[in-house]
Amino acid sequence: MSKTLKFVRHPHPSPIPADKRAALLANPGFGRVFSDHMVTIKYSDAEAWHDARIEPRGTIPMDPAAAILHYAQEIFEGLKAYKRADGGVNLFRPDANARRFRDSADRMAMAQLPEEIFIEAIEQVVRIDRDWIPGGEGSLYLRPFMIASEVFLGVKPSAEYIFSVIASPVGSYF
Repeated sequence: MSKTLKFVRHPHPSPIPADKRAALLANPGFGRVFSDHMVTIKYSDAEAWHDARIEPRGTIPMDPAAAILHYAQEIFEGLKAYKRADGGVNLFRPDANARRFRDSADRMAMAQLPEEIFIEAIEQVVRIDRDWIPGGEGSLYLRPFMIASEVFLGVKPSAEYIFSVIASPVGSYF
């Protein structure tokens, strides 16, 4: 299995304007404001991991018989990107999140996303939406998750998954 994927980039055609983004970043709270983009990667037993995309954040089309809705086959992680004083960005131990995500997938009988692809997906979102990282005590909360997307009713692990990463600017917890 390949440990890398080519991400196709589809920038948002009308991202939130800078003045509106600044107003949202002034007091984002937690998990209520979202950045312009998301990552989506598909998996099937036949094709493995494929169709890696960075695209405008939007809905995920779902059949009412998708396995996630009936069998709750889903996992998620959470980590943050912080703005440095020199303008750079720090991620805190994304490799540990990637390992936990892989281990969670194994426990849930889900396809294991290679750690390198997990980290690349996180970096893709941070790269395209870095203007959403608040300064000071704030950060960009990253929520990678994977859901079972195969359409079926029956007791077995799904053969299809959607991995996605969304981002939400957050203020300080304390």
